[in-house]
Amino acid sequence: MLSVLSYGRLVARAVFGGLSQTDGRDYSLVTASCGFGKDFRKGILKKGMCYGDDACFIARHRSADVLGVADGVGGWRDYGVDPSQFSGTLMKTCERLVKEGRFVPSNPVGVLTTSYYELLQNKVPLLGSSTACIVVLDRQSHRLHTANLGDSGFLVVREGEVVHRSDEQQHYFNTPFQLSIAPPGAEGAVLSDSPDAADSSSFDVQLGDIILTASDGLFDNMPDYMILQELKKLKNTNYESIQQTARSIAEQAHVLAYDPNYMSPFAQFACDNGLNVRGGKPDDITVLLSIVAEYTD
Repeated sequence: MLSVLSYGRLVARAVFGGLSQTDGRDYSLVTASCGFGKDFRKGILKKGMCYGDDACFIARHRSADVLGVADGVGGWRDYGVDPSQFSGTLMKTCERLVKEGRFVPSNPVGVLTTSYYELLQNKVPLLGSSTACIVVLDRQSHRLHTANLGDSGFLVVREGEVVHRSDEQQHYFNTPFQLSIAPPGAEGAVLSDSPDAADSSSFDVQLGDIILTASDGLFDNMPDYMILQELKKLKNTNYESIQQTARSIAEQAHVLAYDPNYMSPFAQFACDNGLNVRGGKPDDITVLLSIVAEYTD
């Protein structure tokens, strides 16, 4: 069963092409989500918007639309900890802060920071680690503000070309930057980065721009040219078309992840680091596919 989550008005209008800086219309995002947990059946969405150990959220407030993706670090499972608990709680906390208006659209790092410190102060014990990517569209200024910690990330596509993308953050091969909560007394033994270490960016967007936000399960298995080929199938900007394209991208990444003869981006990166690796990378996959549209009440 395929689970798809929608956000934004389904009747939102979008047009492809440029727009002057004096455009007084508000923008919004129309978003569809699809994913696969590597240890679960296709498209099964766990409680809390989690695909396997990945988690995501889609939220809105008066002035902004906000998306988030987090990838729980699977190594915690070796210690009896469910990795999806950390990523899922982090994203649910971010979502709540947005809905309560406790954020500044131009400061997505602030959303991540406040959420993380709430988790640290949580009375209910929580252990784990996660990467995180937050994307905020300021409706009035038409600017996209982003914060990315680790190897989840985003692409912005305009007229068939990638015009913006997140920078991957790695300490070393296959060890991304991550937020962590360690057991008492073990803080120094667990890799943990500050939310302030997140790479942030801000830039203008146009009506019709495509924003793809995803976990590394997508980017490790599909290079940009394959993603762009799938996005070419997005011939119009209604919700149904976005939904179908999000599903197509996630499905193709899922298939490639289990192809032993495919030279995936992950395998190429491994070879660049002196490792003899071939094939896809089985992993949880989360895809949020959005189009910038004219906002309607």
